[in-house]
Amino acid sequence: MSEVIPEPETDEAIQGLWHRFKKTDEPAAREGLILHYSPLVKFVAGRMGVGLPRNVEQADLVSYGIFGLIDAIDKFDLERGFKFETYAVNRIKGAILDELRALDWVPRSVRARAREIQRSLAELEHGLKRSVTDEELATHMNLPVDTLQDQLAEISALGLVALDELLNASERDSASVGDLLPDPRASDPVAEYELDETRKALADAINRLNERDRLVVTLYYYEGLTLAEIGNVLGVTESRVCQIHTKSVMSLRNRMIEPIFKTS
Repeated sequence: MSEVIPEPETDEAIQGLWHRFKKTDEPAAREGLILHYSPLVKFVAGRMGVGLPRNVEQADLVSYGIFGLIDAIDKFDLERGFKFETYAVNRIKGAILDELRALDWVPRSVRARAREIQRSLAELEHGLKRSVTDEELATHMNLPVDTLQDQLAEISALGLVALDELLNASERDSASVGDLLPDPRASDPVAEYELDETRKALADAINRLNERDRLVVTLYYYEGLTLAEIGNVLGVTESRVCQIHTKSVMSLRNRMIEPIFKTS
């Protein structure tokens, strides 16, 4: 039975575990890292668990996420200079999504509605060259506004829309956003230019959202507020924030795929 190392309390101790594990593949060092970073799993599982069906247990999400954490620890490259927490959150989320999708808990009808809404949103924004309101989108889809908002809330609750998931969440080894960051020790002018242009395009897409949608995206992804906390800021329900978030992310994805707001 391998020795269990107590959870380290200092950055120096953590770095010591990392170097021991990567150099010798020592099981005890690996266990120490898992123990230290395990709160990340609870954090990710807690955020993903909001709005999921009641039959999905929080403990199950944590269990799925542990596999993602272990995978992240095994594959993390100390030499690239990235922050492990950022890398691990994506891997944990990917592992949880893998397991949930394997359970086939998302009805095909919900996925079909998500694709239909995103397609309709792209068509409408392409024609208007601006963000659209729920009322405009509902009219375009021949739906009552209440029905559209209910569908957006359902899609958001099922975790189908997020900016920070793996690029291909169906594959645990898929690259994440963090994987696409350049090695700070390397010099590749073309890669640096492409990355800079992508960042500018995303920033421009966010800035072109209407004020409320932009605020939701900023508070959620940059300030780390929960949907409930954002609801308190905006004076609306958490469910309404879910709807706004879902439509905003769909819009951002459309804009990143096709520069629909550029004029010739």
